[in-house]
Amino acid sequence: MRSILLFFVFVFCKLIVGFSQADSVLVVFEFSDDTFKESIQNVNATFTFSSKTKYRTSSSKGKIEIYVPNNVLVSYKCNHAIYESVTGVKKVYLKELTDTLTISIEMVASKIKSLKEIVIKAPGVPDTVFESKRLSVADFEVQQNGRLVLLTYPKQLRKGSELLLYDGIEVLNTFSVPGVAQELVRDYRGNAHVVCDENVYGLHINGQNIEISSLEKEYYLKYLAPILDTNRNKMFFSNFNKDYPAFEYYTFDQLDSTYSKIINIKDDLMMELYKSEYKWVDVRTKLWAKAKENETGIEAEIWVGANYFTQSIYYKELYAPLFSKNDTIYVFDYYKDKLFSFDRVGHPIDSVAIYHHYQPKSTGWKKQLLQDKGTGEIYAVYDRSGYSYIGLIDPKTGEIKEQVRLEFRYVDKISIHDNFVYYVYRPFETAQKKFLYKERLPYNFGFAKVPYGTETSIETGK
Repeated sequence: MRSILLFFVFVFCKLIVGFSQADSVLVVFEFSDDTFKESIQNVNATFTFSSKTKYRTSSSKGKIEIYVPNNVLVSYKCNHAIYESVTGVKKVYLKELTDTLTISIEMVASKIKSLKEIVIKAPGVPDTVFESKRLSVADFEVQQNGRLVLLTYPKQLRKGSELLLYDGIEVLNTFSVPGVAQELVRDYRGNAHVVCDENVYGLHINGQNIEISSLEKEYYLKYLAPILDTNRNKMFFSNFNKDYPAFEYYTFDQLDSTYSKIINIKDDLMMELYKSEYKWVDVRTKLWAKAKENETGIEAEIWVGANYFTQSIYYKELYAPLFSKNDTIYVFDYYKDKLFSFDRVGHPIDSVAIYHHYQPKSTGWKKQLLQDKGTGEIYAVYDRSGYSYIGLIDPKTGEIKEQVRLEFRYVDKISIHDNFVYYVYRPFETAQKKFLYKERLPYNFGFAKVPYGTETSIETGK
């Protein structure tokens, strides 16, 4: 009797599925740029059919999938922040209901055309900040008092490096780095650090002397690097992992030790590819991933994605930086085409559409935003034919109305401080060492409250 009931339930379910498939068709709308043929994400579309209205948003692939009844008229209206709206009516009819109806829509980037880039040159000629016949500049940090910490090397950075304390006129002190140096970084308090292969060295400027304190690299990356900013009782940090295509920004209340999530950042297309890698690995790898899942509770798909897909040319690290200016926090979510603003507690204030990252092949967008640590202004960096362009971002609109082109080609280590652009440069095919230069931006912004930090040393383990 039980088997007969199961049989009838099975037949009934098959009939329901069959009727639903017979009455509906899968329609795929594909959105692309009419000039560059690139897919367009975050297109807001409204579909009307059979007295019903449905709303959808295009994915990272520029697609919207929707089921509609067969043999009906579907009217659609598609809107985007920078493209002209598209409306139309399409007759949906398929003889073979197992097929998929694909509708390709090319959109015209009207706002990009109306807001043409205004390129201007920085006033004056580049000024040489530091030059040496013996040392090349590998990296630098501008201190709050205007002094510079320079990471230099005589021949190769990995063969030996020196730290210089420089006031713009003379070298006040030098210090040999005890490890194989890679770069200079700054933590949330403004403390400069030298990242080496094995350790991280925190720098302490005591008058005209350079002192260092050793940190384990794992400790720095785990406990200091994720912290982005602090105020009187709130600490802002992220759980970003370069091997995972999603992360969150949080606040930590230092008074009651509570956590609060500000925003989630996720690349939907990259996550789909990331998890689907599990389907294609061999059985031995799948067994290993399942064993790790049982051991840690982390899904097997994530173990495979982190260890295999991240090594492919298709994986791209997430880029959605957070900046602080005065009493406002800004988060650039390039996967939702939004610039979100929050107050100093982490409560949302507003959001505006951003599109300066669109059409990277023509604009030269390199996924790099810089903040002037003196004025708090935020700039986007572009590269076209080797020239670097600095675009000032209006946080109220998310737009870049003009760009400033730097004088030299193929500059490195760009940084902005007090309306000046600093960079490292060596003329092509010359024997000159790498010098440090600066150029004056055509702006005169005043000082703002930004998380510059102090110049005190970091005490290991405290």
